[in-house]
Amino acid sequence: MKIIILSGLSGSGKSTAIKALEDIGYFCVDNLPVLLISNFVELCKNSDLKINKIALVIDIRINDPSTLEGINSFLSELKTQVKNIKLVFLNAKDEVLIKRFKETRRIHPLSRDGNILESVNEERKILNNIREFSDHLIDTSEYNVHELRKHIQDVFKEQDSDSIYLSLMSFGFKHGYPLDADIVLDARFLPNPYFVDSLRALNGNDEKIREYVLENDESGIFIDKITDLLSFLMPRYKKEGKSYLNLAIGCTGGKHRSVVITNEIANNYKEFNVMVKHRDIEK
Repeated sequence: MKIIILSGLSGSGKSTAIKALEDIGYFCVDNLPVLLISNFVELCKNSDLKINKIALVIDIRINDPSTLEGINSFLSELKTQVKNIKLVFLNAKDEVLIKRFKETRRIHPLSRDGNILESVNEERKILNNIREFSDHLIDTSEYNVHELRKHIQDVFKEQDSDSIYLSLMSFGFKHGYPLDADIVLDARFLPNPYFVDSLRALNGNDEKIREYVLENDESGIFIDKITDLLSFLMPRYKKEGKSYLNLAIGCTGGKHRSVVITNEIANNYKEFNVMVKHRDIEK
């Protein structure tokens, strides 16, 4: 049996994520009380319906904060019964969550006086224990519903037990760190095409930018170092049962150097399940 427990902040995209999991064959239950999880799993295991893939949403809507605080020990105990359990936590920036609530005109579950930011901060504190214990932290700030759906399905669709996803993201430091990165590397030591007038308007997907960045010997050394690091880490992530490694490579604006380096790393790992996202390339 495979179990995905989906949690996260209100407005972070849990409804989209659970529907995406349902579309790839998971039996999904939204807003299940923590205290009922064990009974529900036991019912599914003994059911004639042969339910072997379950996705459950757990958040603050129905669960008492004190119950959520103890979820780590509860999940550890549950893993003795079912080994294939993944805890996925959806996160997003405060300003993105506020915008989403205003656009949909929904009320935050913790809102008592309409102050969305105050409610989001309170929710972050309540869910911090789950966030720290999660196997996958996904920042949905830059995703629309279609991109989030695809990302969820790419990560959790049927795959060989020996496989691992490599998620690569380029970004700009001036736009903020990616919240869900396992590893962040800095490419700002490389020559910046932004200061070449004929290259400024192009991006790292253009061949002229690629040639400019890669003609520097240090770019090749940097790529080799990253490749060596990933070759060391990925089998060890697999050994620990992790299903994907999220590597973020940044430059100043996220438009030139980091895009080139990210693309080159992706080309070096075509034999793996590789996902590439250039977060800030259009900014």
